[in-house]
Amino acid sequence: MQNSPKQSLGVVGATELISFGKNYPNIPAKIDTGADRSAIWVSKLKVSKDGVLSFALFGPSSPHYTGKVFKRRDFGLAEVKSSNGTIQLRYRTHLTVTIGGRKIRALFYLSNRSTQKFPVLIGRRTISSKFIVDVTHRPVKLGKRTGTDYTDILRQDPHGFHQKHKQKIAL
Repeated sequence: MQNSPKQSLGVVGATELISFGKNYPNIPAKIDTGADRSAIWVSKLKVSKDGVLSFALFGPSSPHYTGKVFKRRDFGLAEVKSSNGTIQLRYRTHLTVTIGGRKIRALFYLSNRSTQKFPVLIGRRTISSKFIVDVTHRPVKLGKRTGTDYTDILRQDPHGFHQKHKQKIAL
């Protein structure tokens, strides 16, 4: 019996530890099938007068930051629409990354992800035709959610809760 195409695909979880070569092992990444593109946190981003894009992976506040500056002539620029509808211009370039034990060359959009839980987001264009995502598998555990869970308070008096908090509730 022949192997189906799905059987030859690797399996990754909703989160993964990925690597960008030996100097950047075990980087936590979110595998996001809802995101079209992949993004990585960079700092020290600039374009020189001779047209060379330079950047460092991650930022000084990251435990993965080394300060090493990468230089690229093969880069582009694209408009990216965020989930809240904001349009930004972002540089993009190819990087070699190891995901699920498989080394691939992928296009990454360069951004400041310092406020995100994961310094790297892997979108569906990167994993398409290479991996199947098992969302029950999470090698990288997220920290506990912050904020208040209002469910119990709401259940006690739904109408009263609504009246008290309706200005705060996003529609």
